[in-house]
Amino acid sequence: MRKIAYIIIFMAAILAANAQNIYDVQYPKYEERAVWLATIGGIDWPRTKATDAASTERQKQELCTILDRLQQANINVVILQTRIRGSVIYPSDIETWDEAITGKAGRAPSYDPLAFAIDECHRRGMELHAWLVSIPLGTSQRQRSYGTMSVTRHHPTLTKTVGGEVFMIPGQPETADYIASIAREITERYDVDGINLDYIRYPESSYRFSDDNLYKARSGMTKADWKRENITRIVRRIHDEVKAVKPWVKLSSSPIGKYRNLTRYRTGGWDCYDGVYQDPQAWLRDNIQDMLFPMMYFLGDHFYPFIYNWAENSYGHPVVPGLGIYFLDPREGRWQLNDVRAEMHTARNTGIGGIAFYRSEFLTRNVKGIYDATCEEFFPYPALTTPMTWSDDTTAPSQPTNLKYKDGIISWNFNEPLTDGRWPIVHFNIYGSNHYPVDITRPENLLAQRIPTTQYTIAGRALTKSFYAVTAVDRFGNESTPVQEAATITERPSRDAIIAAVRQHFTGTSSAPSASASSKKTKKVKTPKTKAAKPEKAKTEKVKEEKPKAEKAKPEKKKTEVRTVDFSKYLE
Repeated sequence: MRKIAYIIIFMAAILAANAQNIYDVQYPKYEERAVWLATIGGIDWPRTKATDAASTERQKQELCTILDRLQQANINVVILQTRIRGSVIYPSDIETWDEAITGKAGRAPSYDPLAFAIDECHRRGMELHAWLVSIPLGTSQRQRSYGTMSVTRHHPTLTKTVGGEVFMIPGQPETADYIASIAREITERYDVDGINLDYIRYPESSYRFSDDNLYKARSGMTKADWKRENITRIVRRIHDEVKAVKPWVKLSSSPIGKYRNLTRYRTGGWDCYDGVYQDPQAWLRDNIQDMLFPMMYFLGDHFYPFIYNWAENSYGHPVVPGLGIYFLDPREGRWQLNDVRAEMHTARNTGIGGIAFYRSEFLTRNVKGIYDATCEEFFPYPALTTPMTWSDDTTAPSQPTNLKYKDGIISWNFNEPLTDGRWPIVHFNIYGSNHYPVDITRPENLLAQRIPTTQYTIAGRALTKSFYAVTAVDRFGNESTPVQEAATITERPSRDAIIAAVRQHFTGTSSAPSASASSKKTKKVKTPKTKAAKPEKAKTEKVKEEKPKAEKAKPEKKKTEVRTVDFSKYLE
């Protein structure tokens, strides 16, 4: 079997040596694999403040380094904190610059961090969801530092200060309009894939916040119902504004990890429905949210019963449990790696929709081995984000045509527009296999996603495949039938060339194949010998490699054309 067997053997050996992998892991083709990337105080990014040309480039490179690590772990959704506390990380007409970017509130950098982040995520095949902190506005001192751009100055009736902390007032109808205007501004200006609402809830009781003075008793609505309706009104208003601009933008929120008390398991007062007046299951039912990322930062009986409750009330939408991997850090908690691994396996086995990590820094820093476990055990292959089957658009694009191979590049034709004049509306997925035709339902055959053009340079793991297929995908996740390559076959690269390429693909993780694993034989091919490049000088995963072309499906009376290619030029 020719599925980079040496990698699988290596991974199995590592897991067996640690006596940890007691689960039967199944890899799905569709799965949200998300990471929250926080900008408040630069705790994930940026650590460098953009005050001049040199520091601006360092700030950009910091983000690229993080995204490279996430790409290597096959993360497909980055939730980037975009509205922090009544301040933002893009040039807005509504709110001012957050201090995280330049070190001073209101000071603009020489580039657009949100546009840059979106481009870099898309370049790596990842979605970017703009994370908006909705109700909290930080301290009154923070708001004063924003000057006339503070929401407390230009919309004072929408805010309330309690004990030095400032909040938007959910009971004010105009609060929904204000927060929705920020979501709409981002959607109109940027190629975001989603809007994620954080703190879309009433402040917890410890803040002693109240807007009860706005409540008026009305038939059939208790004060608690009124508060839930206030939060739902904000969610619905954001939905209406965003979907009017781009119906494919995914709306989500990060509710409390427990919906409400269960028959046998209590929430301890910290839940969505009764604790902070959220009703996210109703938001899914009414299709005003596309997905949820509940903050399930718990263990044991505070996690497992509640994840099944989410799964049973998802109404066909992804519910992606957010795992509190920050508790792996001894400064934050006492979690062990197996605590997180068990929750990851449970999330996958429920088919709930995916896995999310809070936060990026704890994943990329590999705290207690969480990055290695993610790469090797859980996400060894890419995955596509979930198609929006609950939307009004479920029609797949047309099939690409005329798939061809030449000089290490596959290309194809597509007869529909790739943009709507401004925004990309179609991209392509690449599949590869050593069996013809390529089975696009097998997760291990997915090689690359979100390719924006009609060509792809064979690189990394794709070098080990003999046959390729391409599909077209729209922004709702609807995928066309694949175009398969015509039946010619290119000579397989040498064993050493394959090993070098795959090692490069996994640069930066512990999953690079060992010497013993690399001795696994590849599929037999009748070809003359070719010289293979020595792997020690291979650079990064962006090396170019050539692709083997395939035989025709029924070649009984035709000789297979075999081409000899010098793969060394792709491994220099």
